Amino acid sequence: MAVVLITDDEPDIINALKIYLKPEGYGFLEAHDGKEALSVLQNNHVDLVLMDLMMPGMDGISAISEIRKTSNVPIIVLSAKGEDTNKVIGLNIGADDYITKPFNPAEVIARVRSQLRRYMQLGGSTSASSLSNGPIVMDDSAKTVTVDGNAVSLTPMEYGILKLFLEHPGKVYSSAEIYREVWKEQPLGNEGTVAVHIRHLREKLEIDPAEPRYITVVWGQGYRMEKVK
Repeated sequence: MAVVLITDDEPDIINALKIYLKPEGYGFLEAHDGKEALSVLQNNHVDLVLMDLMMPGMDGISAISEIRKTSNVPIIVLSAKGEDTNKVIGLNIGADDYITKPFNPAEVIARVRSQLRRYMQLGGSTSASSLSNGPIVMDDSAKTVTVDGNAVSLTPMEYGILKLFLEHPGKVYSSAEIYREVWKEQPLGNEGTVAVHIRHLREKLEIDPAEPRYITVVWGQGYRMEKVK
């Protein structure tokens, strides 16, 4: 049973999310600010975090930044309408996705399912396979990535994007195509999320992320993995 940590300072929001997700069979933990969320994560097994951004005490942005120092657990930001700047900050510091309040129950379920599926695949067992391009090596059976022999820690969505590129080096993918392939749903205006995750990937893979050698932009078309010997 997957365990979801819901972090929000409004009990009604927490209860509503539990009602939406309970039929999916998830277990729940809850926290009412960022500091409490960090404590819950430290002392419990958690498979996914739903994180409100605007909370008293430690806010969601600070909490996400702390979580990403030690964990790649999927994080979905809960952002109120009009909090676009904070939502982008949340994605920039390591959140995987976002849901805008007021919630659409079907969207909540779909996004949680998508993130959990990717996370379980990252930690699960599959048939042995190795993908590589130059110094980048992905062992898809062990779910590990190395660059020049050094281990690189990726979030589930970063791993999914890199795997897509390694499977099809030289192929150009638009942001919408990447979103459909990795998130397994229609982008519906979420293409900007892809750019954030690719920037994070570059920071972890490239010697100079500002001058990327591996994942490059094809202006007006999208991104591709350059073939490197």
